[in-house]
Order: sequence, then structure tokens, then C-alpha cells
Amino acid sequence: MERKTRSRRALAPVAGALLAGVLALPATAPADARIERLSPEHKALALRMVGFMDRADQKYFARALVLNGNESTASPGDSLTRETDDSIYAVRVTRGPVVEKLGRMLAEGKKTQPGRREGVLVWSRFYSIDVHPKTPLVGMLHATLVLQFYEDGTGFAGGWLGVMNGTRVDEDMQLLTNVVDTHFAGYGKSPGVYRSLIVKGTEDTIADFRRRPDPSGVSFYGPPLFPGDVARSYMLIEGLFEKFTDAYLGLIPRRTGVPMSAKDLASQEAMRKRWLVDQLFSDPFASKLVPFEVWSLANVPPTVNF
Repeated sequence: MERKTRSRRALAPVAGALLAGVLALPATAPADARIERLSPEHKALALRMVGFMDRADQKYFARALVLNGNESTASPGDSLTRETDDSIYAVRVTRGPVVEKLGRMLAEGKKTQPGRREGVLVWSRFYSIDVHPKTPLVGMLHATLVLQFYEDGTGFAGGWLGVMNGTRVDEDMQLLTNVVDTHFAGYGKSPGVYRSLIVKGTEDTIADFRRRPDPSGVSFYGPPLFPGDVARSYMLIEGLFEKFTDAYLGLIPRRTGVPMSAKDLASQEAMRKRWLVDQLFSDPFASKLVPFEVWSLANVPPTVNF
């Protein structure tokens, strides 16, 4: 969940993007008093994210069901809502024999979280998907998307897309690397800075306990992709969220059923334990801000061995 607040740099209007038609609104959107406080340009972008989250939920839970041979299950304890002083959380989980666990967390920001930054938060959403395959030949996926708007008219678009491997299959990680490179190239950008960020983390993380993501992924908790253009930054991140997650999910049927070794299983167990340690002691979002019952349901592996 590793998050970093956006810079104070003022962001320019996104009217050009609106005119280009890239901020098409969903047909319907839930009532949201906060969204009515946004400028028309920012409101359009916020509604786009709401539509994307709804579509992503439908897509990825359906995909897990197919991968699990229509055997996906969810117990009454696999959905949860919690409200704190600064956020409202909603978690949904599905489980099965191939995708052992897929968890989604949605966080609606009510105010700026303690220690994050000064300023009055108007509207915020955080969306994450975590996937834990049964096969140790595909690592876990952690994919996040963030959009925030502040009273001073500024905004922030961020996210994190990465795989934590047990056994690393070079061919598969090269495929994900190519997805990232191609998507960035379509925007005339290089992922170099954002790839280095996923490896080192932010200044808030504790390195000794941190997760070990594969360098095929990227972190957008750093310099803005397009300074002064929150819409274009968001578009790049949202598009890559979908492409990266789709490509990752395609690895699961490719590796399911492939013979594995005791070493592969031990590597998966070590990775899963490392993820839990990261969430408990390194990730500032999980360790300090989000209730344990929320993040543990959303992203902790289905089993962790000690």
C-alpha cells in the first residue's frame, strides 16, 4: 500500500483533456457530496476513477472466478467496512483453488491523514487489488491507484504496480517489463525513475523490514509524471494499472500445473512472510494509518508460515 503524499506544486486545469474526450464520464455514479465541491475538470476526473473502480471490480473478480474453475468462494467474513476519523474503508475478498485469495480495498478519504501533509482534502480515493496465486511460480500482485484533490485547487495522482516473487521466472517478469516500457513509450516517457522508486521505496519505509518487489514494476509515489497536469498523469497510471494487472493474471494459468520443487514452495513461504512483516513494520500506510483488520483482510496472504 506504500503511499507518499503529492507535492505542493500547483496543477493546471485539465480542460484540454476534457475537450479531447479522454475524461468520459460513467453513465451512473453514486451520490457524493464531496465531489460536488470540485471544479468541473476535477469532478470529471474523479467520476472517471469511480467508473474505473466499478469496472475493475467486475473484471477482476470475474477473472478470479474463471481461473478458479467457477469454484471461487467468499465467506461472510470476506467483506468488511470500517470508518475512522480520516477514511472510510471497504474490503472485498474471493478465494479459490488457483487464485487462493484476491482482495480489494477501497478507501474514501474524509480529511488529510495525520503526518501526510498540510492542506484541506476535498476528495480522495485509494483503490488496491492484491492477488495470491496457489502456484509458487507466480508471485503476489500488489496494484494500487490513488487520486486526491485539495481545497487549494491542487491534486495528486499516484499508484504502485508490482510483483513480489518467490521463485522468479525471468520470462514472465520480462513480459511485465515490456508492458510497462510500451505503455510509458506511448506517452513519450521513460519508466526509469519510477522503476527505481519501486525498488527503494519512499523515505517513510523501513528498509530492514521492507517487501522485495521485482524491478519489472513501478511506483508513482514520487515526482509527478506530468508536472502541472494531473489528468494526464492519472491517465497513464490508470491505463497501466489495467494493462499490468491483465498481463499478470495471464501468468497464472500459464504456470498453474507446472511442476514445482520444495525450494519453490519455500521461496513462496519466505515471500509471503516478508510481505506480512512489511505491512506490520515498514509500510507507513498499513503500520500507522489503516486498521489492522482492514489491511490484513485486503492484502495478507491466505497462509503465512513461521
